[in-house]
Amino acid sequence: MFTLAHLSDPHLGPLTKFSLRELIGKRATGYVNWRRKRRHAHDMEILGLIVADILAQKPDHIACTGDVSHIGLPTEFKTALSFLDTLGPRDAVSFVPGNHDCYARSSLSALARELAPWCASDDGQAGYPWYRQRGSVALIGMNTGIPTMPLMATGRVGSAQIAIAEKLLAQAKAEGLIRVVLIHHPPYIGGARRTRELVDADAFEAMLRRAGAELVLHGHNHRFSLAWRRGLDHDVPIVGVPSASIGLRGGHAELACWHLLRIEGPAAAPRISLERRAFDLDGTVKLLQSIPLTGGGLV
Repeated sequence: MFTLAHLSDPHLGPLTKFSLRELIGKRATGYVNWRRKRRHAHDMEILGLIVADILAQKPDHIACTGDVSHIGLPTEFKTALSFLDTLGPRDAVSFVPGNHDCYARSSLSALARELAPWCASDDGQAGYPWYRQRGSVALIGMNTGIPTMPLMATGRVGSAQIAIAEKLLAQAKAEGLIRVVLIHHPPYIGGARRTRELVDADAFEAMLRRAGAELVLHGHNHRFSLAWRRGLDHDVPIVGVPSASIGLRGGHAELACWHLLRIEGPAAAPRISLERRAFDLDGTVKLLQSIPLTGGGLV
């Protein structure tokens, strides 16, 4: 059995020192939003409890699907570097960026520089999609983060990533591996409202129909979701995890949560189950729900 922990959208805080020049453009509105809401919504003490619970379960691998930052400041990626190191050895932790990590064009170089160890392929190649094999599982990480206009949180995969990911999925299938795709935005039509959607979700769905996958994991919406889409040989479960740091002042229906995926069996007929573990009002993190992801799908 291979166990995979999935968390997303920790939105690490507080914001550290920055210059007024760095707040030019979209970051100005993002900073105001952080001051008014986000710094209260995301509770670092609760995130600490979530991380402690993840480590207590001793997963084989940990995947973080983006939004470690608020407004993509270079100093935020220094904080993210320390956070990801708390999760475990760098070869046991994987990362793909979210829209907040790609908040501005000036975010991209610092993001790539600081978080490279967690988002490079096994052969050392940088760029997306990356490919990592862990045991019987092939992890394929895609980047949907793009700088956008103020008040927009859309994402895009792009035709180049789609083409490479399709080849990687085919390669992993030929090698008899169980294929797990990591991505930030919900990669299916209707997965998020128009200002927050993956604009080329239709292209991602088409790729799944051609190449298939056994599991797709994402964040972004700060809520749990389970969707099924057509794959090559079978329907594919697409699972969204809530934010790992939403606290009592978050104004969300769902408090901080993470998912534990148990993956076993052959690639042709894998058995996958999902455990949702969430922060509770009594101050602990506990099992919320267990869901089998084998044998479900579209009718």
